[in-house]
Amino acid sequence: MVALDRYGTVVHISSLTKILAPSLRLAAVIARGPAAHRLRASQLVESFFVARPLQETALEFVGSPSWPRHLSSVHAELTTRRDALAAAMLSLLPEAEPHLVPRGGLHLWVRLPPHVDEAALVEGARRNGVQVSPGRIYYPAEPPGPRVRVTHSAATHLAELTEGVRRLAEAYAGLSEAPAT
Repeated sequence: MVALDRYGTVVHISSLTKILAPSLRLAAVIARGPAAHRLRASQLVESFFVARPLQETALEFVGSPSWPRHLSSVHAELTTRRDALAAAMLSLLPEAEPHLVPRGGLHLWVRLPPHVDEAALVEGARRNGVQVSPGRIYYPAEPPGPRVRVTHSAATHLAELTEGVRRLAEAYAGLSEAPAT
């Protein structure tokens, strides 16, 4: 989108935090035209500068011959996890449909049937020991229906993903058993 931005309205943000190390708080903000001017005027950019030694360390990582190999292995692992999670969802909770399955990333978005109370499912999952994010919080306006965001990157092994989906399915089943008020 940045390359196609003729009017200076696109801001691109990239980070090494997820791909390299959670405590490496290093990112890039790319903008031009009016968007860049507004960012500079707000002085946010200047206040976020990272210490030079940290910048140089990150540069060593991304300039290393092993960087492409690292990216490839992280991508392969995330793909394996994504596919395992999607398969578990299809098998154990077919009512909840993964949609917009990403080529990369750390999460699956799951579309729930229209009658499902998203907040109740999130709470039921929490009680079952599973953390999912309510989809509602990621929409700037009213969401198109109930959804949850399910993360696959934090699991220590693939069986943990299947167990998480089993517990989520149990919470889902509990919704229909809840007494009507």
